[in-house]
Amino acid sequence: MDVLQVLWCPFDHQPWSSPRPELRWRSRAEIGDRRQAMPEPDEEADPWYVPDPCVLHPERVTEYPSHDLPETVRSQIRDDIAAVERDTGWHYDSDLSVASGTKVGGYPGWTQVPDWPVCGCGARMDHLLTVASWEFSRGDEKRWIPLQDRPLMAGWGFGAADDHPWRCIQNPAGLMLGDVGGIYVFVCATCAERPFDYRFDCS
Repeated sequence: MDVLQVLWCPFDHQPWSSPRPELRWRSRAEIGDRRQAMPEPDEEADPWYVPDPCVLHPERVTEYPSHDLPETVRSQIRDDIAAVERDTGWHYDSDLSVASGTKVGGYPGWTQVPDWPVCGCGARMDHLLTVASWEFSRGDEKRWIPLQDRPLMAGWGFGAADDHPWRCIQNPAGLMLGDVGGIYVFVCATCAERPFDYRFDCS
């Protein structure tokens, strides 16, 4: 299988009252013609759960765990974290650890206590994908806004006009999952059939 299809149901699903993702692993050779147009979403779907058409521009970044950082490691780097914060004003957890926004791989940007799913085989699943409400929020804009978008951010802030360019940069998909939350998709890389699970997380 060389294609991953992520399907998205824009209704509240239990146990979190959130949209539910579904994964389909497919072979490119077996895929026929593509649809000419996307089907219209059900008129009863929550509009905050239906993503606006947008284009992905993947960018590889290096990130580090925040809530998942083991205390033994945090205690070893605590002085370095404090020195960086003192010298630069950058905070480890909000500026230097987990990249915000929609992404493949890396670490979940947990708002609540980390809740990694465990596969039926007993292995902890790997984080595969985050679908986020916003690409950044106040406090994490120092590192994670692409350089080419930064000139458009002049005068940004939550009191800015509705048509200010930062709004499209912050939320290109037009999603709002709970209170600026995200859905984290996990997969078991140990099992050949690649079972998956997901978590919804918001403040």
